[in-house]
Amino acid sequence: MTERILIVEDEKSIARVLELELTYEGYQTGVAHTGSEGLIQFRENEWDLILLDLMLPEIHGLDVLKRIRTSDPAIPVILLTAKNDVKDKVAGLDLGANDYVTKPFEIEELLARIRACLRQSTGNGNSEVRRFEQLELNETTREVIRSGRSVELTPREFDLLLYLMQHPQQVLSREQVLNAVWGYDYYGDTNVIDVYIRYLRKKIDAGEPSTYIQTVRGVGYVLKEHVHEAKK
Repeated sequence: MTERILIVEDEKSIARVLELELTYEGYQTGVAHTGSEGLIQFRENEWDLILLDLMLPEIHGLDVLKRIRTSDPAIPVILLTAKNDVKDKVAGLDLGANDYVTKPFEIEELLARIRACLRQSTGNGNSEVRRFEQLELNETTREVIRSGRSVELTPREFDLLLYLMQHPQQVLSREQVLNAVWGYDYYGDTNVIDVYIRYLRKKIDAGEPSTYIQTVRGVGYVLKEHVHEAKK
């Protein structure tokens, strides 16, 4: 399968060169020129690796990285940095970046680093499976199974369930869920969370003797099993 790489770079000439070189190497690419545009593309499409410039308009690259890592701790991210940005390089690595390349860079070096990151990603259990009671979620195939039954979810429903399964037994506020799944720059109604929780419950709990997503009144939600009382 052809790997997909997202290029987040505000200098359009550099972004265009990267796009052409990566396409020539057989990768599929997407391009964003601002931090907010990069986050939108990250959330709306599936990517295998992200090239992320640090000095971005609208949202700084470190903040973009932080938000990416909130919702996806595994996707490889290579930072594109200026020569003297030592503090930003260190901060980026501390926030979970896999590698960095200093501008101006040789394209051959960047391509080698991309290949190394993709190999490492594939070799490090790209098929991580999370389990909670009788619920199973595969992060790679995006399959969800409960008690042997396949559960079909939309991309947003899957991301919401994944976040809950990353924090089992932990009470999560609506703000935490909104930031992690919809993003810090989402300005819509927080009731969207309640709507999607209802969708999830309907699909996951159909015909089951217990529910997994519980409401904590006035706070938010928690992934915790609740067994229905048997009818007398």
